[in-house]
Amino acid sequence: MALTDADVQKQIKHMMAFIEQEANEKVEEIDSKAEEEFNIEKGRLVQTQRLKIMGYYEKKEKQIDQHKKIQMSNLLNQARLKVLTSRHDMITDLLNDARQRLAEIAKDPAAYSTLLEGLLLQGFYQLLEPKVTVRCRQQDVEMVQVAVNKNIMKYKEAVKSNIVVKIDRERFLPSDICGGVEVYNDNGKIKVSNTLENRLELMAQQMMPEIKVHLFGPNPNRKFMD
Repeated sequence: MALTDADVQKQIKHMMAFIEQEANEKVEEIDSKAEEEFNIEKGRLVQTQRLKIMGYYEKKEKQIDQHKKIQMSNLLNQARLKVLTSRHDMITDLLNDARQRLAEIAKDPAAYSTLLEGLLLQGFYQLLEPKVTVRCRQQDVEMVQVAVNKNIMKYKEAVKSNIVVKIDRERFLPSDICGGVEVYNDNGKIKVSNTLENRLELMAQQMMPEIKVHLFGPNPNRKFMD
């Protein structure tokens, strides 16, 4: 049976409608897939940027925390230095006050002469030399000579040996010190410094732990006691 022109046109229209439908379905499929891929890519980018932002602020938070710790450490160190400086100034004032009181001893002839005898005899015993030289303040020469004369016999009796004592009348100790003497061996290479300032310094070093306890209380970080 032969197809008429009308049948041919009808089939052509039907084929065109089918092709157009498939094309539309393909377009919808491509659009759907593209949108899905777009959403996936958008989600990936958003997540990546989110992680970057979180990492950035986490890093910033750590930097701020580290900065706070450094600032706190600096403030604590500054506070410790202020405390140490204040303690040092207090101890210095205490020693200066003690030095001023030492200067008063030399103004009492009886007390000072007795003190000179002890300082000289200690120097003789420390050197144990047959010949010694004594250096003192110029204003103390006569008093030192009297003390030397008294100590020679004491030294001989204790050590069973003679001693020759010379008072240096050319080089004196500074007149502004509190007092006391320096005792040298014959060649001047060995010295025993028994000035009142030196004795105060030695005593302060020995008593410093005790002084600090009296002034500032026990140190909680100290594990061993002398």
